[in-house]
Amino acid sequence: MKKGDIWFVKIPLANGHEQGGTRPVLILSESEANTVIIIPFTSNIQALRFIHTIEVIPSQLNGLKSKSIALTFQMRAIDRKRLISKMGVLENNTLKEIERMIKKVLVLG
Repeated sequence: MKKGDIWFVKIPLANGHEQGGTRPVLILSESEANTVIIIPFTSNIQALRFIHTIEVIPSQLNGLKSKSIALTFQMRAIDRKRLISKMGVLENNTLKEIERMIKKVLVLG
């Protein structure tokens, strides 16, 4: 697993507004202690009303089945045990756009 991979995962349900359930995620990096940093996707197009979201069109390369919204503001670490199966790889231009968005979310420049 590496940065840019899209995996199907089971994220535990949480109280509040965090994404949960079984869904595609973008792998940002492997972390210490058997965790990975991820960005969850949603198929709810209404999520585009939030800042720090990016629409991703399905393709053979990325393996997504429907238009998906990358929720960069919901970046988080999850245990590697939650990874179910690799779906594909995000297109490089979209990954670069998400990287720029992460810098805005984290106020890095």
